[in-house]
Amino acid sequence: MKQTSIDSSGRLALPFYAAKELGGRSLELASHSPGHLLVIDPENKVQMAGRLGDVALVDLMSFFNMFRKTGVLSLELKGGRKEVYFKLGEIVFATSTFAEEHLCEILYDQGKLDRDALHKARQLAGSQVQIGKCLVEKKIITAKDLWLASRYQVEVSIYNLFLANEGSFYYEEREVEEDQAVRLSTSTQNLIMEGLRRIDERALFMRQIRSLETIPMPTEKEAANLSEQEQSMLEVIGRGRLNVKSVLRRSGVAELDGLRLLHQLVGKGLVRIEDAPSFAIGGDIGEMLKVFNGVLVLLYRRIAENNPRFNDELRNFLRAVPSPFSYVFRDVALLDDGSVDGGRILANLAGLEERDKKKLLAEALSELVYMECHAARRDLGSAASAELLQRVQEIPRRIKNILERKS
Repeated sequence: MKQTSIDSSGRLALPFYAAKELGGRSLELASHSPGHLLVIDPENKVQMAGRLGDVALVDLMSFFNMFRKTGVLSLELKGGRKEVYFKLGEIVFATSTFAEEHLCEILYDQGKLDRDALHKARQLAGSQVQIGKCLVEKKIITAKDLWLASRYQVEVSIYNLFLANEGSFYYEEREVEEDQAVRLSTSTQNLIMEGLRRIDERALFMRQIRSLETIPMPTEKEAANLSEQEQSMLEVIGRGRLNVKSVLRRSGVAELDGLRLLHQLVGKGLVRIEDAPSFAIGGDIGEMLKVFNGVLVLLYRRIAENNPRFNDELRNFLRAVPSPFSYVFRDVALLDDGSVDGGRILANLAGLEERDKKKLLAEALSELVYMECHAARRDLGSAASAELLQRVQEIPRRIKNILERKS
């Protein structure tokens, strides 16, 4: 969280993103002490704000439920934002900017969309509610598919919230539109209890599985008395060296259910867990990644200092980038320093000729750099971004030299 201070004249310098949202509004000093300052817009109905960690999420949800609150709890978390909608104390809806919780990703994980349909759905304009309705109208999915996926999306978004231990929140009174409400399969109190149980259960499974990037491998032991889901997952594992995340996706099960199945297969001695291979990417591809990642780290660090929501923008950009770049960035996550995962990109490029790999990689990463340059001008201003953009101008020449080398 960006720090600021009050100068000797009583002026408070706000970060860019806060000044942009609050600029031009009449603000009122609501409360202060030696340890805090609360300034509000009198016309806004924000009733509560704070930091996660100081206040437990479970306590917040229980409070809203106990006092039958109607409004929206907004959370700024590491890597994204979420909103949880309450109506008379019950959770009825939730939104998320996390890519894995997008409605299209949920439908893909449930086997309702294939990769091509997923890519087309991502490019549909509008909210997730509008995208869902469009998919039904085009008969890509059924109305029942949409209802089940929407309900699951809200529930998994809530359950994943219990893993967050840092961030900020605010709550405001607001009526919930009827078309936003989703009929969940359980009450808010049961959601809270289930969320806490899932944290404990996931921790148990991950002690054995270690990471979603580890590689499950079949053993020589003969399988017997397996459930249909266990047998299906074992068949997926036997088809090749896939990481845990890919196994869960191809098995068509939710993450926690999939981890439970994998934990059972390991316990029966049918599967062993191997560490993900670590390797340095060499050659021209490795050099290109090094060049691009160098400037991506620099841009990300400077922009994120002024705009903590920049990570959301990047995730949305990678999710919505058009073909053929979408294949380069498929399942690619930005690392904490703003660089891209070269190993994942290399896996996505598998099967292409070396020359085509380099050309497509250069074009895709150039798109990402261009997007970040635009953000730098917007968030840092022309003067502050000038030095950064000058560094970026060196990239085309260096990449061109690599592309023109003879293999």
